[in-house]
Amino acid sequence: MRTIAVIILLATLILPVGPSIAFPPAGTKDLSTLQTQANQGNAEAQNGLGELYAKGKGMPQDYAQARAWYEKAAAQGHPHAQNNLAELYFAGLGLPQDFVRAYMWVNLAAGHMQGEDKKQAEENRDDVAQRMTPAQVTEAKRLSEQCRSKKFKDC
Repeated sequence: MRTIAVIILLATLILPVGPSIAFPPAGTKDLSTLQTQANQGNAEAQNGLGELYAKGKGMPQDYAQARAWYEKAAAQGHPHAQNNLAELYFAGLGLPQDFVRAYMWVNLAAGHMQGEDKKQAEENRDDVAQRMTPAQVTEAKRLSEQCRSKKFKDC
């Protein structure tokens, strides 16, 4: 039964939370526009480009690139990018698995979401917390507050 719960959790974390931009395959004019917007600092485009890299849609799957784009958007307070970073840390995709960082990012994301997005992020946060010691949860909360106070810079 525990295995099924882990599989369900991973499925909910891998699937994007909230609205997502529909992206065309690589090589199209729209992808070029997305890349240009991301390079110009557009957080929605940065998150979208991260999703393309994470899923390998229209380009080779590259979690390091996904992380880089998510971090740029997350530093601007983009909650879906913050949630996506939490997913990478939770699953250890392209970086070492880190439940403290996963909790921190999904906690920050939940603080900026509303409705079903918020509810899902809070459930994801609670699921991560079940895999952590009380000391790790305390540290993750401290890091969340520190990151929030620094306006998401250098988190």
